[in-house]
Amino acid sequence: MRETNFDKYPEKSIEGFPAIEGWESIRGKLREAAGRDGILVAEFYPGVHRQELVRELGKLDFAMFDAESCAVSDAEYQRMTADFVTEDRVFGVMNTLRLEDVYRQEKLEAMSREIAACDGPVLVYGTGASLVTDRGTLLYFDMPRWEIQCRFAQGMKNWKTDNESEEKLRKFKRGFFLEWRMADRRKKELFERMDYALDTVIPGSPKMVSGQGVRTGLDRLAREPFRLVPYYAPEVWGGQWMKEVCGLDRGAKNFAWAFDGVPEENSIFLRFGEVRMEFPAVDVVFYRPRPLLGDRVHGRFGDEFPIRFDFLDTMGGQNLSLQVHPLTEYIQNTFGMHYTQDESYYILDCDDDAVVYLGLKEGVCKEEMLAALHEAQEGGKPFDAGRFVNQWPAKKHDHFLIPAGTIHCSGSNCMVLEISATPYIFTFKLWDWGRLGLDGRPRPVHLQHGEKVIQWDRTTGWVRDNLVRRAHVVEEEEGFCEEFTGLHEQEFLETRRDTLQGEHTFTGEGSVQMCNVVDGQGAVIASPEGAFAEFTVHYAETFIIPASIGAFTIRPLGEECKILRAYVR
Repeated sequence: MRETNFDKYPEKSIEGFPAIEGWESIRGKLREAAGRDGILVAEFYPGVHRQELVRELGKLDFAMFDAESCAVSDAEYQRMTADFVTEDRVFGVMNTLRLEDVYRQEKLEAMSREIAACDGPVLVYGTGASLVTDRGTLLYFDMPRWEIQCRFAQGMKNWKTDNESEEKLRKFKRGFFLEWRMADRRKKELFERMDYALDTVIPGSPKMVSGQGVRTGLDRLAREPFRLVPYYAPEVWGGQWMKEVCGLDRGAKNFAWAFDGVPEENSIFLRFGEVRMEFPAVDVVFYRPRPLLGDRVHGRFGDEFPIRFDFLDTMGGQNLSLQVHPLTEYIQNTFGMHYTQDESYYILDCDDDAVVYLGLKEGVCKEEMLAALHEAQEGGKPFDAGRFVNQWPAKKHDHFLIPAGTIHCSGSNCMVLEISATPYIFTFKLWDWGRLGLDGRPRPVHLQHGEKVIQWDRTTGWVRDNLVRRAHVVEEEEGFCEEFTGLHEQEFLETRRDTLQGEHTFTGEGSVQMCNVVDGQGAVIASPEGAFAEFTVHYAETFIIPASIGAFTIRPLGEECKILRAYVR
């Protein structure tokens, strides 16, 4: 293991927009903004600590109007959304609702009339507050999804749902398939209207900056290299590698996941003077999709970020669950998603005994294998994965390609950089080695879905020829080598591994590029035209090159580095 220089708190400084922190200072600014008879509209993203916000904003002594009193009843909301939530622990169906659909227009109009009749300043607050009136000063209280998930684990309820004691998996499902989608549709309409944005991730320590400050920050991130704020999570199969390389708590039992390149869940840090603020990274995608993604990618995916990088650490841990991802038509017809989770495993590091399970052995009988999986799931004889599934020896810098429908998992003693398309929760576990999760409950297995998408013709010979160690040189010159490492032609992502011993100039691929320093001390990314300041990244750090950049240079820190880049073909 090396001495770590991994940056766990990457940030961008945005000049010219002072931020303030603390409730007392914020209330002073809001009184000034409202004036003698103005209106403040406080829009809450689901997942904020509503009780704290209402209590502290109430100290303004303005006339208070709870916008959520204009919504349908909680019982009616549950009936409206039942088909999207489903009874499954993990999977729902992508909803088509807007916040407006959950509110009664006659109640909104009545509240608007009450506000107009008020003598003195007014505060309208809650999720959907901006539906009540388009007048006044708009305050937007945002919240990153990882923080929301942590709050779910601590007992927080979903919006308009009495489920405090429900398991985190089911709360996350409601957020992912239902409330975040509605709130995001509204957020996209409000970016240009926001007068102030507030960060309340740390309870009791709010921070506020002008809407123009946030918009400037988001626009800047769409035009120069940047990193997301990583987060880490344990799991029953987790390992020890990230503790060393990422500088994590040595006393923790394990770390299994590291999300360092998932805009839907990660945060960004924007620094305004002395104040560092945290916002959802997906805001960059929502606010500036075309310069970030590129016209071609935006035309195909809209304001969704289609590439995901994450770490799977089984070094000193256990096998991942044996799994398969849905085919495109299955994810569309069953869950309402318009593209699927094709992926790959890039081996950042491993022990000598490491293997990757990938594809079926020749001559496997479908009925026999499914019967064995069902027997194991029902508590009978454990599933003999080695009898049915190939085990490929893995070594550092191998790249295993995993188009949807291919059975796979990483074995123990692997450090995987997982490169995939973004619908990241659509993993159908087929066998979990008889384990319980960290919560003491069996981890969810989805044979009823998985058996419908397994591609039974992806056997040893086909996998060897198509999915294992497919790297070849694309360009080579003194001090530089570019290799194609994947992905398979059925997958829309392409990956290139660049080995640099000096500075090299790259041109854009017409696509946003997600990258990772897979070997060496690190690298410096620069603009030949001086369009952005030099940007330094270190070993194992993931970073994003927006499509708007076009040309850029990379030079290694030290004698040599390797960069893995992924982009949309």
